[in-house]
Amino acid sequence: MTAVLALTLGDPAGIGPEIALRAWIARREAGLTPFLILGDPDFLAATARRLGLDVPVVVGEPEEAAAGFDRALLVRPLARGLPLRAQAGRPDPANAPAILASIEEAVALVRAGRCAALVTCPIAKHVLYDAGFAHPGHTEFLAALAAAPGEAPPRPVMLLWSQTLAVVPVTIHVPLRAVPDLLTADLVIETARIVDRDMRVRFGIAAPRLVLAGLNPHAGEAGSIGTEDRDVLAPAVESLRREGIDIRGPLSADTLFHARARATYDVALAPTHDQALIPIKTLAFDDGVNVTLGLPFLRTSPDHGTAFDIAAQGVAKPDSLVAALRLAGRLSAR
Repeated sequence: MTAVLALTLGDPAGIGPEIALRAWIARREAGLTPFLILGDPDFLAATARRLGLDVPVVVGEPEEAAAGFDRALLVRPLARGLPLRAQAGRPDPANAPAILASIEEAVALVRAGRCAALVTCPIAKHVLYDAGFAHPGHTEFLAALAAAPGEAPPRPVMLLWSQTLAVVPVTIHVPLRAVPDLLTADLVIETARIVDRDMRVRFGIAAPRLVLAGLNPHAGEAGSIGTEDRDVLAPAVESLRREGIDIRGPLSADTLFHARARATYDVALAPTHDQALIPIKTLAFDDGVNVTLGLPFLRTSPDHGTAFDIAAQGVAKPDSLVAALRLAGRLSAR
């Protein structure tokens, strides 16, 4: 497999182009694995000039990236052309075909073994929805691209990872009032199985230690503050333990993320989105990485959005993208 990462540009009206350029500038200091971008080379070169960044942009293929990475940023034009006319800070559905083609072609390179892993810059789902995008989000689109013809897409799981903390939300972008109905034992078991497997296979942790946060305050206090922890989460944990998965819980979420608690586990699973994302964004806001588990290929991305409000103003920090590239390089080397 080629030791090159495929990087998508995300929404070109956001900070994706700037942080991609700045990540290349940081390549030596950060020790990054060579990467190439799927997109419009003229647009990236113009963005570099506008921001005053000294980034030579050249056109090429993955097989050329490793040798030339130190001298220039390699860009592979999209197969259908699709030049970009994006204005910074102004999301436009007209860019949707190029955004999606960048993702599709990057996945194809990874699945063909021409790139070692996929790294994606942020997209704005509402921009794609306005152009007729049929998937709930970025991750579901990747799962669909990962499916063989006639097969159901694999079940993706969102892992937010940093050196300080790794968390998985069991339910993601749903209203809080919907969580108790969605939070079934089967969902918890399936999620934990995927996390345990990918911690072993992707991260090389021989015996992953998982914990499950409770849904209710104090994990329900034996059913006196809601029954979901007692009747749904606890039986799921017992079932997983019988399978040989090292998992504890449900545990009170309010005492699960301090330093001493974090030392006792490798990944924390949380019933709701904010239970997982608030602690990691508090502890590792600039260098958290979104890793998609459950796919047949490795995918990482920055743990932030498009930030249209600061696009092309020269203030976007590439730290999370650099962390995503560094982690993708390290894990793909396995």
